Amino acid sequence: MPVAGIDIGSLSTEVVILDKGKILAEIIIPTGANSKTAAEKAMQMGLEKSGLSLDNLQYIIATGYGRISAPFAHDKVTEITCHGRGAFYLEPGVRSVIDIGGQDSKVIRLNSHGKVVDFVMNEKCAAGTGRFLEVMAHALEIDLSEMSRLAQLAKRAVTISSMCTVFAESEVVSLIAEGRPLEEIVKGIIASIVERTVAMANRVGLEEKVMMTGGVAKNAAVVKELQESLGMKVTVPREPQIVGALGAALLAEEALGNKEGQNR
Repeated sequence: MPVAGIDIGSLSTEVVILDKGKILAEIIIPTGANSKTAAEKAMQMGLEKSGLSLDNLQYIIATGYGRISAPFAHDKVTEITCHGRGAFYLEPGVRSVIDIGGQDSKVIRLNSHGKVVDFVMNEKCAAGTGRFLEVMAHALEIDLSEMSRLAQLAKRAVTISSMCTVFAESEVVSLIAEGRPLEEIVKGIIASIVERTVAMANRVGLEEKVMMTGGVAKNAAVVKELQESLGMKVTVPREPQIVGALGAALLAEEALGNKEGQNR
């Protein structure tokens, strides 16, 4: 019986529709200014792709910072639980999840059964997030997609000392004015994100196997720098942005199964 999970983030909204563990549809769209509108649009796109109607969905779980913006959801679950569940499903044995999203980042530690045992989250500052990368790309007047390629060309990284996104942007502008090579600045930006992430990982006690989720996981230079800094292999799923929505959908299947069991 089909179920769905929806992850409403600050920058993007994802929907995953499942039926007996099989993904029927996965959708990723920008959240934009109105999270409720984004939730409704993403769900409608998922339904069209799967050939279903909202009435066909037996259970829907919403997650993410905008989870209250999905009036059609039967329940709401924190993104920590959903990311852990989705990651463990994609790769059984995963013990640590590093998720760098649009405006927050989190490190989650799981037990051998995939249950969350500890986590740390940065949600007070955009530093070390996808938004940080966007601001830096704008300051450098390059496309966000170019950052990974440029960073991997650099022989060294300049030091970005500012912890605040606003001050870091000013620092980058100054480095450009000094004539520092673009690729070295980009590598320094990525190194600063990884440094913050590793500090979070140390607080929660990272254990192998490690999976990285979220949009920033699509940046190969960040993943490479993170692996080198941690001294551990970091796996990235086929589509790292849907892991939270997938976890929500899997929890929806479990909730539906429990509900049906109680009615017997």
